[in-house]
Amino acid sequence: MEPTVSAILAAGAVGGFAVTAITCWLLIPALHRLHFGQTIREEGPTWHNKKNGTPTMGGLGFIFGILLTIGVVYGLFHSSAPEVLGPQQMAAGMLVLFLAFGNGLIGFLDDFIKVIKHRNLGLTAWQKIVLQVAVTVGFMIGLHSLGLLSTSVMFPVAGMVDLGLTYYPIAFFGIIFLVNAVNLTDGLDGLCTGVTFVSMLGYLLAGSLLGFVHVSLLAATTAGACVGFLLWNFYPAKVFMGDTGSMFFGGMVTALAFVMDRPELVLFFGIVYIWDAMTVVIQRIYFKATHGKRIFKMTPIHHAFELRGWKEVKIDGFFALIAAIGVAMGIFYICIA
Repeated sequence: MEPTVSAILAAGAVGGFAVTAITCWLLIPALHRLHFGQTIREEGPTWHNKKNGTPTMGGLGFIFGILLTIGVVYGLFHSSAPEVLGPQQMAAGMLVLFLAFGNGLIGFLDDFIKVIKHRNLGLTAWQKIVLQVAVTVGFMIGLHSLGLLSTSVMFPVAGMVDLGLTYYPIAFFGIIFLVNAVNLTDGLDGLCTGVTFVSMLGYLLAGSLLGFVHVSLLAATTAGACVGFLLWNFYPAKVFMGDTGSMFFGGMVTALAFVMDRPELVLFFGIVYIWDAMTVVIQRIYFKATHGKRIFKMTPIHHAFELRGWKEVKIDGFFALIAAIGVAMGIFYICIA
């Protein structure tokens, strides 16, 4: 009997949840024994100091959960559903994992240096940039080889616009910006995980509507993994994902839009990350232009809400709601485009 698409997606979601939840259950004690604790940055909110020493690099749990689940689902269903999990779809799926895992590896190196040297600085800014450039170039070469690197982009209201050669630098720097934007969002217990869960629901629906079942599978698996990780990452967090996890999520959120050749969708499904990161950019520009004045009390903007007295759980819920509005707008846009 040929499996249905819904059965494949359900297997991915359940597998991602179960493997991640169990892996983190085993991983957290190991991180404690290794003394892989988070070092809280000095410029952050002072009340975060109580989180100092909380195990970090927990992103290894959901990275393992996603990779193992995708491998098992492919092994179980690829022969009986070749039109869904055929070579071309799996090549695109592997390209998504390349960007996610590549950035996750950069985050892992950053985290590892921090915990080994017991400091808040891991890789230098230039080291991160060089590594991210290499991964992004590899991803764009992969897109080109699969015929997914089109210079024409569908814009809301304007419709299809051919950007020509300007598309390549925009896409290149846009990918790096988005990966780092997701990384910036990981500042509160459960915040990045919850927002990414909502974003993955958007990609799950978009992939189904546009006929990219491999995108839906990756999104469903990642969504399940987010729930499995939230069991341990929700306030008060027993483990942080670290740059290992946030940069992996950054690669996933970004790559899924590009392998559908619909990069504009990340503007909807990544609305929270973009908003959070842009407050940092605006703050820095304004600070330099006015010689020390600030627009926001603190950036990224989620910390400004903390300074207003909002509890972390309330901020998580509010940001998840904004992400859900972005997803709804994105799905509506797909339906009318």
